[in-house]
Amino acid sequence: MSRKKIKLAYITNDSARKTTYKRRTKCLVKKVRELTTLCGIEGFAVMNSPDFGSQVEVWPSLEDARRLLSDFKKLPLSKQNKKMVSQESFLEQSLAKATQQLRKLREKNRQKELKEVMFESLSGKGILQSLNAMDLDEVDLLVKQNLTDIDDRVRVLTKASRS
Repeated sequence: MSRKKIKLAYITNDSARKTTYKRRTKCLVKKVRELTTLCGIEGFAVMNSPDFGSQVEVWPSLEDARRLLSDFKKLPLSKQNKKMVSQESFLEQSLAKATQQLRKLREKNRQKELKEVMFESLSGKGILQSLNAMDLDEVDLLVKQNLTDIDDRVRVLTKASRS
């Protein structure tokens, strides 16, 4: 049974917000603990909530967190920033990836359109007259490539039949 999706917004009811904070803090600590155990890594979590007047919560301990943070700060900046991304760079990377996928899909669609034009013209439909010079050149290249592929395949099959 799946849970219903909750709306991520500020919880205005104080008691509900405090309950949610406590419950989710436990879940977050559990996830960090599981991650450190399963992957054999070191990690820590720090939760601070001035709204509830509680002290800063640190897992596994304040000393371990300080030690890990100082170890991290001792690393050269290149290693510290190796996998870090800002919101801006993340969006730039996502946009570049989506743009590249769009370009590839457009090229793929273009090739399919050209193949369709080639097969329609081979079946006797006179659609080549409606194409411009650039489209005709691309269809010409596609036909030549297909003929080359067919010739290569015929050579392979004739060699195989002779052996």
